[in-house]
Amino acid sequence: MKPLTPEQGRTALSDDAERNRLLAEMAEQSTDMISRHTPGDWRFIYASPAVTHLLGFSVEEIVGMSAYDLYHPDDVQDFQDRAPSVTYDRGLYTHTYRFRCKDGHYTWLESTSRTLRDPETNAIKEILVVSRDASHRIKADKANRRLARVLESTQDLVIFSDLDLQITHLNEAARRCLTLEHTDYTRLSLQDVIVQKGFQILLADGLPTAKEQGSWRGELNLQARDSSPIPVMLELLVHRSLHGDIEYLSLVARDLSEKKAAEAQMKQYQAEIDHASRLITMGELASSLAHELNQPLLAMVSFLRGIERRFASAESLNWQDIETPISRSISTALRAGEIVHRMMDFTRSKQEPQVTELDIASLINGICEFCESTAERHNVRILCNLDNSLPGVRGDQIQLEQVLLNLLVNALEACDTGTEHALKTVRVDVRPEGDKLLISVEDEGPGIREQDLPHIFERFYSTKGTGLGMGLAISRSLVENLGGELWAENLPHAGSRFSFTVNTTE
Repeated sequence: MKPLTPEQGRTALSDDAERNRLLAEMAEQSTDMISRHTPGDWRFIYASPAVTHLLGFSVEEIVGMSAYDLYHPDDVQDFQDRAPSVTYDRGLYTHTYRFRCKDGHYTWLESTSRTLRDPETNAIKEILVVSRDASHRIKADKANRRLARVLESTQDLVIFSDLDLQITHLNEAARRCLTLEHTDYTRLSLQDVIVQKGFQILLADGLPTAKEQGSWRGELNLQARDSSPIPVMLELLVHRSLHGDIEYLSLVARDLSEKKAAEAQMKQYQAEIDHASRLITMGELASSLAHELNQPLLAMVSFLRGIERRFASAESLNWQDIETPISRSISTALRAGEIVHRMMDFTRSKQEPQVTELDIASLINGICEFCESTAERHNVRILCNLDNSLPGVRGDQIQLEQVLLNLLVNALEACDTGTEHALKTVRVDVRPEGDKLLISVEDEGPGIREQDLPHIFERFYSTKGTGLGMGLAISRSLVENLGGELWAENLPHAGSRFSFTVNTTE
């Protein structure tokens, strides 16, 4: 290598001086603290002005202090032992630790240091350190670790996926519920853990809504590894970068299996209660039913005995002679059969409600005719105020018949005070109210006592001495299940009115 000329030497010295000046200026202006330390006791030889921003000390105050005096006591030994918090890479040490500020509180610093050695003896002359504030990063890391612990301990199912709908993470609850504890779930997509119908809902509605609004919520079924469905309430969230781009998706699902099972059990219980109510109602109508059936049976016996008396000794018969009594017997038998069939349908039905379009006028007329014999026994007449142009209604026929039957029987019994009285009237009125029909049953009885009105629809609350208190409670439940309301009120002069609404089909 050729020696430098005097001119080249002066130029090199000038370049070194300029470089050192620039480095010194950068150190003075840097937001990172640049410091030099003595080996062994790590005393500050130099600190850049950033020390005031980071630690609150002035340059003059910190020069001469030992770094060991400022370390948090729990971090000193870690540094001396080169604990896992200290990393080494190509002569540079990186260390994250707590350092005491001038006001006494500790802040997190991340420092990168290297040793400067004597080129002849290789002895450490000093240590150069660049330090920056790591408080926000440390706090963020701690927050993330806390969130990760919450994520793993929650009973909700949490699924993360990329934009290709490939699963990137399942929390413990999701792995357990989907029976994927011992499976590499990162090979799976969302389509593998959501039933086909639910996945189509997610694609068609969930993802577009979440991308537009940030989240989407809905019920669908996940599926375990054995393909068994798991009903869940699912919330889909999109997570965006600082630039607004979607980075990944998360799905938070709450297992509804127990809730759905409880709802099914409650529905079955409600069906049993409704069935019991129908039996109770029919029990209260037992005497009326006996009367209803007794009349056609007696008529049949009368017709047949007439034939017997008239033709017992006849050697031959003409059809014309017996056609009328036989036809009447058949008609009467069919009437009795219809009554029995209607009662069997009414009392034994325990199936799901069959909501269909119904002719409300025909339904009400049928129930009124059915109660005619009961009305006669109570010296009451039933008047129906029905418009032939009434719209159809949506409901279950058995349930609506049960409600009307309960209200009519109560109204008929309310009119019978147990003493001789003039003919009274029970009125059934129907009129439109918006998209509903209002059906009212009015009686001319004594009315409802004021203390009874707030409790009249409670289960097992009865104003009758022998009543079970179930009819009105179940009637209200049936009406509300069909989207209507049922209420009671006293009329201004005498009697009471029970009204309920049903949805029309128009």
